[in-house]
Amino acid sequence: MKRLIFQVDVGKPSDLHSLEGGQSKLYAFCQESVAKYCEKYNIDHYILTEPVLKIKPDEGKSQRSEGALRLGYLPIYEKEHAFTFFDEYDQIAVVDSDIYIRDSAPNIFDEFDPDADFGGVVERDMPCTNTYYSKILGYSHGQYASLPTDHQLNEYGYEFFNMGLMVMNKSIVKYLHGLSPQEFISQPKFKPFVEGHGAWRWSTDQTLLNYWVRSEDMKLQRMNWKWNGLFKGIKDEAFKEAHFLHFFLKPNLPKGGEDVEMLQKIVDDTINIKFEHR
Repeated sequence: MKRLIFQVDVGKPSDLHSLEGGQSKLYAFCQESVAKYCEKYNIDHYILTEPVLKIKPDEGKSQRSEGALRLGYLPIYEKEHAFTFFDEYDQIAVVDSDIYIRDSAPNIFDEFDPDADFGGVVERDMPCTNTYYSKILGYSHGQYASLPTDHQLNEYGYEFFNMGLMVMNKSIVKYLHGLSPQEFISQPKFKPFVEGHGAWRWSTDQTLLNYWVRSEDMKLQRMNWKWNGLFKGIKDEAFKEAHFLHFFLKPNLPKGGEDVEMLQKIVDDTINIKFEHR
């Protein structure tokens, strides 16, 4: 069984990385933990550092902000380049570069159902703060209420996976229907997401992928929240128990995530940052 963890770290350093230029200290800090994790469990590790897909809206059709297209393409869609690695691997996890993996974390692939096509953590399943529950309630209505797929609704909003952590078996390839990653994202049904229509103006690949895995009627695994612990999105006491620590919003981090010493103290639970999710 060949397994891969795939990450993306692309873009101009002055735009996407540290304030001083060069590689993001947050990303370097987190990627080092992923490298150690992969070595521990004999998992291959690949970081995409140069864009391949360069997905962008059609000329004159973008409703996205200028900032979203400052590189001339939408870097978030580079994650879908991971699909090409199924020629070589049986299982792939796509892990955002702002996710830190604890030394004590179990092997995520051992927790993944071999019969599932896709696995991830549903945000409303997380032990969220009240502030964050309110945020995802409004967010999920904006993203999913108009879609024809069944993103089940309850008092916490629509059900959606946080795509900062995705786990896939090779069986998912059949749902690409022979399309390359670029062809897949460029399908007419996905154009509104890429172009940023309405509430999707600030969306990442998350809404597109949630729509895809639902519309194809895949076998989905709702994984334990500990595989994607959102910093200041979940309660502080829960964050201490998470395996994968997702530092997903830079304004919530000391110096925007560039203070590695403080990040290490957060991981070690020797300091508590006193604010709610922004």
